[in-house]
Amino acid sequence: MKTLRIPIISRWLEKRSESSDLSNPKRWLYNALGIPYGNSIVVTERSAMRSTAVLTCVRILAETVASLPLPVYKRLKPRGRERVSHPVGDLLQRRPNPRMTAFTFRETMMTHILLWGNCYAEIEYDGKGDIKALWPIPPHRVEHMETEAGDPFFRVTTSDGKQHNVPFYAMFHIPGLGFDGKKGISVIQWAKRSIELALATEQFGADFFENGTNVGAVATHPGTLTDEAFERLKQSLREKYEGLGKAHRLMLLEEGMTFSKNTIPPNDAQFLETRKFQILEIARIFRVPPHMMADLERATFSNIEHQSTDFIVHSVRPWLIRWEQTINWKLFSETEQQRLFAEFLIEGYLRGDSAARAAFYKEMFNIGVYSQNDIREKENENPIPGGDRYFAPLNMIPLDLLDEYYKGKLAPKEALKGGDNDEGEQEGAEGMGAAGESAGGPEG
Repeated sequence: MKTLRIPIISRWLEKRSESSDLSNPKRWLYNALGIPYGNSIVVTERSAMRSTAVLTCVRILAETVASLPLPVYKRLKPRGRERVSHPVGDLLQRRPNPRMTAFTFRETMMTHILLWGNCYAEIEYDGKGDIKALWPIPPHRVEHMETEAGDPFFRVTTSDGKQHNVPFYAMFHIPGLGFDGKKGISVIQWAKRSIELALATEQFGADFFENGTNVGAVATHPGTLTDEAFERLKQSLREKYEGLGKAHRLMLLEEGMTFSKNTIPPNDAQFLETRKFQILEIARIFRVPPHMMADLERATFSNIEHQSTDFIVHSVRPWLIRWEQTINWKLFSETEQQRLFAEFLIEGYLRGDSAARAAFYKEMFNIGVYSQNDIREKENENPIPGGDRYFAPLNMIPLDLLDEYYKGKLAPKEALKGGDNDEGEQEGAEGMGAAGESAGGPEG
């Protein structure tokens, strides 16, 4: 009786049935331990950083988020906000713990979430119950657990192998894209094939040029060499001509020998095109514009500014919202959440060039939205005396008074006075009223 064989499953079982130990390791054991097997490439969250494209994308996103100001605000009534001094703001902008700066903390947390899909920081409290420090934890050392009652908590394994449990409220956890809303997925593992190809092309290029540009040549002898003559010739060729620093040397051959190159140019093998495509592929995974990775092939002076704005809006802002909502949820008490919140400042990245900013500020100043000091603050300039006043045009009328004005029930002076204007504003209103009447006002 023949045994039923299913090709894929049978081959998998045969590989597992082969004996494998440290003296005779098989490929699956190498992969399980994260060790390259022969010339194979094993992609992990750490080894993926060997790809220049992955390294560049992670650095760009992590450094951008880490460098943005993150002040704490107090909500004003009926609307508006005001910057306040708060211990959480000190943790986020100056020193989250005694061993690192705020920039290093946020950069490390962003690197974790970009590679592993999650970032964790244990919240340390003092004797009064106030937050004392934030300690980042590598994601591969954190497990999501639940009690018998279904309450979540985290199990952390330290570098010395010890374990301790962290309550849910004491863990600052930002998940990336995921399926259950509890834990994010690793982008590196989902894009494993693309990163493998990028690393493989880099390895091929390194191997190709390792012995210089004159590799893969053939030396032909008209006769037959003895073993001793063959070894002497091989050693002579290696010593004199092999290596990048010995390329393009004049080669001297004996006994009628001929020399011919047997190489395939990398360009003919689409080597450069493959490398370029993989850079763009990884840039798409992290949503980073190619020009920020020093690929200016399709960038122009007219579109590079819009690409930079698009990067802030569609690539960086989703990460900022994750940070803001987690901060406001985990670092403020329930009573503080009603009146305090933290928010990143990104206006500096969106303000455009000098001409565009000047036109925007002028328009905002003319309609009374910005004062002179508001504009100076956005340009990182110090305030000036008397620069906090807001100005508005006098030839305008509130919409709720417009119907009464045209029905003749409201005089032009009263419409603009609004009960609070000074004499100068009243005079301006009279002038406007005269202009309105001549243009077909209530008495026209």
